[in-house]
Amino acid sequence: MTIQIITIDGPSGSGKGTLAAKLAAHYQFHLLDSGAIYRLLGLSLHKHNLLDCLDDVEALKQSEKIATNLDIKFVTEAALATQVFLDDENVTETIRTERVGEFASKVAAIPVLRSALFERQRAFAQAPGLVADGRDMATSIFPEAQAKIYLTASAESRAERRVKQLQAMGLDVKISDILANIQARDKRDMERTVAPLKPAQDAYIIDSSTLNIDEVFKLMTDFIDAQLAK
Repeated sequence: MTIQIITIDGPSGSGKGTLAAKLAAHYQFHLLDSGAIYRLLGLSLHKHNLLDCLDDVEALKQSEKIATNLDIKFVTEAALATQVFLDDENVTETIRTERVGEFASKVAAIPVLRSALFERQRAFAQAPGLVADGRDMATSIFPEAQAKIYLTASAESRAERRVKQLQAMGLDVKISDILANIQARDKRDMERTVAPLKPAQDAYIIDSSTLNIDEVFKLMTDFIDAQLAK
């Protein structure tokens, strides 16, 4: 039986997570938030005081072991509201902070850690289908996906969205700091040697800078329906 796979790749803050969840609910598919997995590993390595010494051989071995045995759980309590657990601790809000986003970007640049998480991500592909959200879903993890989407937006518009999101969580943030973080993360993600952030050759590219969620969702579903019907 062929498992239908939809991938959504793109830079931080482009709206991938929200739209991937909407698509998973729409098609009644499983959901893989690969960014959450990298954030969880980054948070775990930070807690083990390993994140700043990944150039040390022994520290890297320890980190690889943690990645392979990462105790994570995704619990969907209601539509579009997934709770994330690390070592039985609810870290749903913690992993969405800018700081943990930086942890994830550091982890993603280490080839041995990416390899350790590869099979874990592949295992999410189960019937009837999967929506996979990340940075290298189409180019590395699921190159066989029937529908590949690359969702992007200008760094400025992504920074504005992120500020609103963080303010809604009660955090006091400056848009200049958020913009600088986004630009630095983009550079690191696009320039890493293994699975750099880029559109797959056969991906449908959508720029959401001036579009709302409903408009982007319509573009996505029109494209996906056509691809899955082939």
